[in-house]
Amino acid sequence: MQTETTEVLLRHALEESGQRFTEQRAAVYRTLVATDQHPTADEVFLAVRHDLPGISLATVYKSLETLVGCGLAVKLTYGDGSARYDGRTDPHHHARCLACGRVTDIEGSLPGPQLDMLRERADGFLVTGYRLELSGYCPSCAPRASVSA
Repeated sequence: MQTETTEVLLRHALEESGQRFTEQRAAVYRTLVATDQHPTADEVFLAVRHDLPGISLATVYKSLETLVGCGLAVKLTYGDGSARYDGRTDPHHHARCLACGRVTDIEGSLPGPQLDMLRERADGFLVTGYRLELSGYCPSCAPRASVSA
């Protein structure tokens, strides 16, 4: 049932965006929605290759960008040029480990008054959305980080 619902959602979003449904896009999307690990394109490629051995890395990249363009995935970019992908599009935040790069979900959203306060401080900037990411060290890396500090 879950796979059926996922495919219907994908077909609809692609159609609305003027894109074609392909098995490659479906495999990439299934991989994204089945994990909470925020994979890189390379990690998605390795996972999808189990189902579609002939898929290329370029096809995975194009599929990911198509899913982002259709609103079915979020691309999380960082100052070092790296990117991770999130199949969750509901409001939530992230915590990123500075040592291992792991990204985890944090449930919730900013309360309206706090968001309004930030909008007021934006000095005429038209706010259309926001992304909150906490950076630090995950439980596995925190002991090593405190030793090296």
